[in-house]
Amino acid sequence: MLHDRVMVAPVQGEGERRSSGGIVIPATAQPAKRLVWGEVFGTGQHVRSVAVGDRVLYAQDDHFEVDVTGRTYVVLRERDLHAVASETSEPTRSSSGTGLYL
Repeated sequence: MLHDRVMVAPVQGEGERRSSGGIVIPATAQPAKRLVWGEVFGTGQHVRSVAVGDRVLYAQDDHFEVDVTGRTYVVLRERDLHAVASETSEPTRSSSGTGLYL
């Protein structure tokens, strides 16, 4: 990966969902402007906030898709990420470690 790009493997949805009120939402119902989770598989040399293996939250319409060895990945800029969920709250690379971790 080059510059500030991040390669993410989208986490596959589980199909039907259930709302907090118990209503079943079918897999075909897609709400507009929904953010999705993915796992980081590669980062460019100028990426500072995420590392390989982190889970990130991004918008479905802000990316490019690429197929590598039969698997679909998403390529986007680091600034297009909305949240990072990591196993620890330790700073990654050169980040200060401040902020919230999901």
